[in-house]
Amino acid sequence: MVNQFTINVGFYMLMPYLAGYLAGPLGLAGWAIGLVLGVRNFSQQGMFLLGGTLADRFGYKPLIVAGCLLRTAGFTLLGVVNSLPALVIASAATGFAGALFNPAVRAYLAADAGERRVEAFALFNVFYQGGILLGPLIGLALTTVDFRLTCLVAAGVFAVLTVLQIRALPSHTVAVTGRRTMVGDWRAVVSNRPFMLFALVMVGSNVLSFQVYLALPLQAGSQVLVMALFVVSAVVAIAGQLRITSWFRQRFGSSQSIVIGAAVLTSAFLPPLLVKGNAALIVSAALLALGTAVVFPFEMDTIVRLSGDRLVATHYGFYNTIVGVGIMLGNLFAGTVFDISPVSGWIGLAVVGCVCVAGLHVLQRSRTLETVSR
Repeated sequence: MVNQFTINVGFYMLMPYLAGYLAGPLGLAGWAIGLVLGVRNFSQQGMFLLGGTLADRFGYKPLIVAGCLLRTAGFTLLGVVNSLPALVIASAATGFAGALFNPAVRAYLAADAGERRVEAFALFNVFYQGGILLGPLIGLALTTVDFRLTCLVAAGVFAVLTVLQIRALPSHTVAVTGRRTMVGDWRAVVSNRPFMLFALVMVGSNVLSFQVYLALPLQAGSQVLVMALFVVSAVVAIAGQLRITSWFRQRFGSSQSIVIGAAVLTSAFLPPLLVKGNAALIVSAALLALGTAVVFPFEMDTIVRLSGDRLVATHYGFYNTIVGVGIMLGNLFAGTVFDISPVSGWIGLAVVGCVCVAGLHVLQRSRTLETVSR
């Protein structure tokens, strides 16, 4: 929990202000800024599968430590270099670091929580959102002095975290049965039909959740409102996550809760469609946060359950890769429909949500989400 909170504090104190630094003090062209940011995203989303597979082979702790160490180096490099090739290398390092520790953190938590996975992931999201809320505030204060200072402080956060992980995080032994190859591990995941269906359908849910970073800020029009949207989103998760998870688990169970959560995410695009103004966007942000709070713990638990507790980190890595590609395509779609008009944008996102809810309903009714891989 502390690990993920600190990761998010360090990451979000820097990343929201990187594009402005590249465009302002460094004076990079738009295509170069897009390249730097795109490389970071691809090196993380595209490498999740590799990171998960390595975690299942060498243990969760080594990959968590390696990822934190690599991000320390990447953020340090961002703070001291000016040339485009060096910035691309630094950006790739920070992204690949996330691919190393992200699946390992989730698999470690799932293994350590045992039968209390849902509650553990609910608490995990509280710490996760707390880091997202605090990080940009610290980063804003540092960036007003010098963005390079922000980079070095963020690097320092990850350096301290690396030391703490080495000293305090217990090792988690990964059981390896027989002689396995990486390709064999990937083939086993791809042949897990319930898992693959779930991952593909959940692309829609994750595309909708991501709109707090894309559609809502694009329509907000002011940095103050954008900050308010993030604050509302984080406060809903921090204040309500544990109670929300407990309430839905007792009344609906895991599979049905995911369906209902996706429906809440879909409903988030109705307020700005029906009413113009800042209040509608704030309500939309709150509904997105609520829907994500409903879905996330059960989503993470379902991945473990569908994996049959085998190659858990690899399943997380594969899942994140599929979702990452889906979010990229979904954002391309969202940007296209919003270019037509805001109304078509909100309708387009609502349609994505309806398709996702329908797909999840079919999986739930067919009991596919109750299937355990063996």
